[in-house]
Amino acid sequence: MTWLSKDFRSLRDFGSLRRTGTCPRKRGHGTRLVLACLLAGACCVSCGRQGDSGEADTGEDAEVTTRGSCEVTAQLLELRGTFPDLPNYHYAFVMKYKVLQVHRGKIDGDTIYVAHYDPHKPRAAAADVRAEGIGGNLRQFEAGDEHRMALEAPIDDYYMGGMINRYFKEWKGPIYWAVWTNRVVR
Repeated sequence: MTWLSKDFRSLRDFGSLRRTGTCPRKRGHGTRLVLACLLAGACCVSCGRQGDSGEADTGEDAEVTTRGSCEVTAQLLELRGTFPDLPNYHYAFVMKYKVLQVHRGKIDGDTIYVAHYDPHKPRAAAADVRAEGIGGNLRQFEAGDEHRMALEAPIDDYYMGGMINRYFKEWKGPIYWAVWTNRVVR
């Protein structure tokens, strides 16, 4: 059977295709596809970003409160530049935070610089053999968001690998290693 005999059972069908761009026996498939896409989009929107349900979340969990030598809630001030799109290159990316609250440990100052491993990945999927034991519930980094983080310092004691630090000219203090990162919703 050829494509013509499968799709066009009569000359009337062929004429309809020429006039309208659709085959009468095939009509409805486009509508079903549009409805399926709209339904999928509605599901995605209803899931939304975590915390969009209006529920407050301090980001506290068993991991963030026990890992690392210090724990803070901080606001991400900026992502300097974009994350490089290098799928075969794993790196830590340094970000600037304003400390809102220190939960445990000692933090120097109210502005800190934190390195996150493979920042383009959700924190729950970021750990690998080069950076074991990291995680969290944060899905993506956005300036202005608040994060509850378990941190270690200095970074050299916990991570030896590629690092993108776009603050190296202006900041000579410690760079913290993000062990666990959870999103805070107020």
